[in-house]
Amino acid sequence: MQPKPTYIPIKNWSSDDKPREKLLLKSKDVLSDAELIAILIGSGSRNESAVTLAKRILALVQNDLNDLGKLSVKQLMQFKGIGEAKAVTIAAALEIGRRRREEDAKKIVAIKESRDVFELLHPKIGDLSHEEFWVVYLNNANTVLFMGQLSKGGITGTLVDVRLVLKQALELGAVGLILAHNHPSGTLKPSVADKQITVKLKTASQVLDIKVLDHLIITQKEYFSFADEHIL
Repeated sequence: MQPKPTYIPIKNWSSDDKPREKLLLKSKDVLSDAELIAILIGSGSRNESAVTLAKRILALVQNDLNDLGKLSVKQLMQFKGIGEAKAVTIAAALEIGRRRREEDAKKIVAIKESRDVFELLHPKIGDLSHEEFWVVYLNNANTVLFMGQLSKGGITGTLVDVRLVLKQALELGAVGLILAHNHPSGTLKPSVADKQITVKLKTASQVLDIKVLDHLIITQKEYFSFADEHIL
């Protein structure tokens, strides 16, 4: 049997290994996710360093920061060694990260490809546990005039009001529409209902000389584009 590793507090580590010092001496880019979270945590316990604690937390969410960001303060406090103050700090930092992605998305003013739509909407619907249907309204230059949630439902699906979509398009003077909704299950395969609502909106829009340019299914990490797959 191998001897149990000796616990060494972070204060006894070399400067190159201490997360705070490492960030100051080198760069924030060289720190691992665990080291960054350790800085947020501040300190570990008598038997566990902040870095080890951070690694344990990440392991329980499969090292996925998006999944970690979905946890509430109460859920974070379920980790041994994380009290209310540390849980609030982690939750706040991850929310800042989410809002930063949202701010970056706002800089996209013209849609050139499906990836632009994904970058635009993923911060809003990519991590949701329920399904939402959104519409992006475009002008002749494919510049975004407006984007908004059309409906919100459970994981099983949403209700889409075609008349409301077209009414909004006419009021905005939009000539192009891009449809998008999320699949909380993570599947990228369009359902029969997804295909039916796409055809329904495309047919109705053509009467008003408005084009449905794409329909995206967005998951936590990926997306499916009807246009890219030539099924629009």
